[in-house]
Amino acid sequence: MKYLGLAYFNPEKFADMAPDDVQKLVSQCPPLDEQMRATGQVLVSASLGDLERWRTLRPRNGKTLVSDGPYTEAKEVVGGLFIIEADNPDEALRIASMHPAAQLGEQGGWAVELIPMDFYLAR
Repeated sequence: MKYLGLAYFNPEKFADMAPDDVQKLVSQCPPLDEQMRATGQVLVSASLGDLERWRTLRPRNGKTLVSDGPYTEAKEVVGGLFIIEADNPDEALRIASMHPAAQLGEQGGWAVELIPMDFYLAR
């Protein structure tokens, strides 16, 4: 089964952190990401781009409305994603727990959401 991992952060909390503290936190991510990928069960892993360049598309009156930025109902924003292939939910949780957002950054409001998914690969 495949699982989608969404890594969240709180932009307001990051804005309140000193730049050196942000850098110290973020510099810890690559080794943890590599540990997770080394399992061989991570099919996709990506950090998402700068929030200023995000666009939201919504249907409105028969047309597609394009807005700037992420518009979510929560303060947290998805900052990264990954897809794991695992034999069972416990294995998926073990691998997802290696992600930096599951281990670091409490002060940045980091979290990981793990979602079982039906997977269709378009070619």
